[in-house]
Amino acid sequence: MSDANEPTGAVEPDVGTAGGPAAATGAAGSAGAGAPSGATTANDPAGAPDPAGSAPGRRARVVLVDDHRMFRTGVQAEIGQTERTGVEVVGEAADVDQAVTVITATRPEVVLLDVHLPGGGGVEVLRRCSPLMADAERPVRFLALSVSDAAEDVIGVIRGGARGYVTKTITGTDLVDSIFRVQDGDAVFSPRLAGFVLDAFASTDAPPVDEDLDRLTQREREVLRLIARGYAYKEIAKQLFISVKTVESHVSAVLRKLQLSNRHELTRWATARRLV
Repeated sequence: MSDANEPTGAVEPDVGTAGGPAAATGAAGSAGAGAPSGATTANDPAGAPDPAGSAPGRRARVVLVDDHRMFRTGVQAEIGQTERTGVEVVGEAADVDQAVTVITATRPEVVLLDVHLPGGGGVEVLRRCSPLMADAERPVRFLALSVSDAAEDVIGVIRGGARGYVTKTITGTDLVDSIFRVQDGDAVFSPRLAGFVLDAFASTDAPPVDEDLDRLTQREREVLRLIARGYAYKEIAKQLFISVKTVESHVSAVLRKLQLSNRHELTRWATARRLV
């Protein structure tokens, strides 16, 4: 969901230093509410990220892409103290268009990318940034950082070119370590999620593609999941910040593309594919 208080198209570059805008707007105070579950806050010196595990003097320029301002503020407070962690947050974005703009402008080493974003999702960001990932001189590498642990989300962004996928339960220390590993070209996954990738790519054949699911846009998939979970149209509209009429249009499109008759058939279809 997009932050209702955040203007569309707003990009916040160069916020990584200790005196940058994120630090000046109560980042440490918000870290408890916006930081990843299980992560320590910037107010806890004993548990704060310790760069001792990385080589002295290492630096990684990072862009944060997530549609929740509070979460970005928490991550900024957790890892963005550059002199201590070696991580410099050089930009933030809340949707696909903002992400592509700020990534292109700042050319970071690593992008922390949420999977579900307004404008097409993390996969769309990866698609539009594919030339930057392929740059032999200064490759931009992506690490998915998401609350979702659904197999299709993990496989989708890995197919799109991300170097890893970690959930928002990760600690600040482990996130800093993951950033440097991805910068070095390693693949990084939360332990349970690694199994999804191994299962998908274990055979010599290409992993199976669900052609029906691939017909749906990212937004249609979001609506599909919420419908299958029993949400009413008004609840979906409120959660996705769209109108009820738009929800109805998305549902009609999903039913048409999947050749289903009603939401009950849609729920059975989604449950059979473990999308709920």
